[in-house]
Amino acid sequence: MERPIDPPLPPDHRYVRDLDKTPANHVPLTPVAFLERNARVWPDRVAVRHGRLAITWAEFGQRARRLASALAARGVCRGDTVAIMAPNIPAMLEAHYAVPALGAVLNALNVRLDGEAIAFCLDHGAAKVLITDPEFAPAVRAALARTGRELLVVDIDDPEGPGGDRVGTIGYEALLAGGDPAYEWPGPVDEWDSLALLYTSGTTGNPKGVVYHHRGAYLNALGNALAFRLGHDSVYLWTLPMFHCNGWTYTWAVTAAGATHVCLRRVEPAAIFRAIRDHRVTHLCGAPIVLNLLVHAPAESKLAFDHVVDVATGGAAPPSAVIEAMEAMGFRVTHLYGLTESYGPAMLCAPQDGWESLPMTDRARLMARQGVAMPTLDRVQVADPSTGAPVPRDGATMGELMLRGNTIMKGYLANPDATAQAFAHGWFSTGDLAVWHPDGYVEIRDRSKDIIITGGENVSSLEVEECLYRHPSVMEAAVVARPDERWGETPCAFVTLKPGAPPVDAAEIIRWCRDRLAHFKAPKAVVFGPLPKTSTGKIQKYLLRDRARTPEGGAGRGL
Repeated sequence: MERPIDPPLPPDHRYVRDLDKTPANHVPLTPVAFLERNARVWPDRVAVRHGRLAITWAEFGQRARRLASALAARGVCRGDTVAIMAPNIPAMLEAHYAVPALGAVLNALNVRLDGEAIAFCLDHGAAKVLITDPEFAPAVRAALARTGRELLVVDIDDPEGPGGDRVGTIGYEALLAGGDPAYEWPGPVDEWDSLALLYTSGTTGNPKGVVYHHRGAYLNALGNALAFRLGHDSVYLWTLPMFHCNGWTYTWAVTAAGATHVCLRRVEPAAIFRAIRDHRVTHLCGAPIVLNLLVHAPAESKLAFDHVVDVATGGAAPPSAVIEAMEAMGFRVTHLYGLTESYGPAMLCAPQDGWESLPMTDRARLMARQGVAMPTLDRVQVADPSTGAPVPRDGATMGELMLRGNTIMKGYLANPDATAQAFAHGWFSTGDLAVWHPDGYVEIRDRSKDIIITGGENVSSLEVEECLYRHPSVMEAAVVARPDERWGETPCAFVTLKPGAPPVDAAEIIRWCRDRLAHFKAPKAVVFGPLPKTSTGKIQKYLLRDRARTPEGGAGRGL
């Protein structure tokens, strides 16, 4: 049942009268404050590493103030949008503080977007400035040719970058040189002020613009630091794109903990293992595809390290086989769950006492669940999507996962209908179908659009994928619905085999699943080859569904 909401206390109540908010007892929460603190507390400690570059907290703070000052001098005001197109480099981190510190809104763009999509984001978000890395000049130039806006375009100078054409009117370092390193930035007026704009990676039509506020970013950053055990002696490697949910708010969480940021332009196994060894990296994040890259990296890339590395993964349920393989290499995996609309991580699979004594296979299956609410999220529930009523906690009844709390977006920019639909029943509806276990842990069974209904029976694509990942020759797998004249739909598996693995055919894959699942859940067709992915490593199932509907999508039909 919903908790009753009492009316507010009257103005003359003893706990209201003469007890007001003042500058002494109330300051709007903002993640910008984390950098201000560190510049005072640890001015000479290294805050950011990038190749041969080492930036102290004092220098980081000064550079962010220079950027804020220079943007303000060029007319960026409270409520304006500043877009940035950059990989995981110091300029991207600096923008995460300088822009919100002005009361402006940061729009971190997906670096995989084409010119048309970039132009849509710039126009829809009404960007006033675009800071861009020369590596992405072709797409940015195409976007600038399409957009109807006049923009200040700034080219980033990155000595570790591959270079490229310049499309702007000023370089990033020249812009900072004209800024004031002691600039007193105004900050937000209210913690509900908009801080960031992020565009969802929609599969059809234009993406929706998700708006974050300062309070949510501050709280989610603290929740991440707490849940992921970050401390001032931690070293965080940037394998997760900073444009993705503002780096799941780790752009601020790492700073909140006083930890060191280690930038990485590209996610490559050799570079990751090298950074772990050279910088004694203690933490990193990434989609399951990043974990898979590390598990299947060439032997010569797998450098030894003598300490435990914490890895947080999310974006899809990590197969338990991948968790097992990561732990065997010296990584400790934490499973997170979230969406762009929830500032990234909203849930984690918090380990319970006694799990460590379980057999690895059983422990990995428990760890692969989405789990419970993050410390800074109010509540989660699995509920009937039509009524909002919670489903039984029996581990079997399916419902929609819903979230509520201060770390949920303000809404979709200029899209009130979509916002109202997302917040129906007083919860944020995720679109993920899940069960609620008796221990209170949530386990996602599928996206509502990914569930397969065969002969009237529901088949979880994730359950079939979990089975496929346990085949010794399978490196990656995805399962989607394929039209079937008799059953309506049947599961179709798309499989990438491990390099050097013994060859297998569709019949063997199907037989493997039939031996471990109810027969109606086993794939009726198998297609071998690489899987299409987004820039954040998510498998693009909508493309696979299109392929499954074509005659060649049924290639490799088995039993």
